Amino acid sequence: MPEPISIQGERMLRLWQGSWIAAFAVGAVVWGLIIWAVVFHRKRSDDLPPQVRYNMPIEILYTAVPFVIIAVLFYFTARDQNFVEKTTDDPDVVVDVTAFQWSWQFDYVENGQTVASVVGQPVAPNGPAPAKPVMTVPANEKIRVRLHANDVIHSFWVPAMIYKKDVMPGYTNEFEFTANKLGTYEGRCAELCGVDHSRMLFQLKVVTPEQYDKFIADAKAQKQAASTQAAGGAN
Repeated sequence: MPEPISIQGERMLRLWQGSWIAAFAVGAVVWGLIIWAVVFHRKRSDDLPPQVRYNMPIEILYTAVPFVIIAVLFYFTARDQNFVEKTTDDPDVVVDVTAFQWSWQFDYVENGQTVASVVGQPVAPNGPAPAKPVMTVPANEKIRVRLHANDVIHSFWVPAMIYKKDVMPGYTNEFEFTANKLGTYEGRCAELCGVDHSRMLFQLKVVTPEQYDKFIADAKAQKQAASTQAAGGAN
């Protein structure tokens, strides 16, 4: 598994590791019983061995133990799923992610208004792959991601987050994460969405809160300058 870059990813990694430990433990017990039966209860003569029916303690044990194992695994799975899928009323950053054939758009929202946008260039038929759009987020802050699509089903996937979420037309899927490792991480569409699905690439860039504030301030300044220039041209 890749090294997780979010607290949610760390929780999922621990669940995965714990499930494998439980599987190996159960496997060791089962194989031990099989080997024990083969070694100590192999056929020694043609005499029919003593027949024992309805050993109630053993039958109760065989029934109860699997239920206990399933209940324990279900508990930890439900607990960690609720943690990963939990959303809050006051995320620090909200990003609207729009997937389209064949790229991504990231809109940064403050107080219900889009203050910055990063739009990926659509893939040209038989042309070179355009530069990957970059989704920039601050470290150690709650990031709300809202997923939108206007054409077909896509899937938002950053392997380093150990998490992916479907992007469906007509429905806003959302999740939150808190990144705790700086760096740039590769992302892609994980749903076969058409001929150029494999080229729907993007990057997730985790920066310090100060760098993120500068990114947003620069985007606002560029947006204001473009609005001023457009108004001057109209006059």
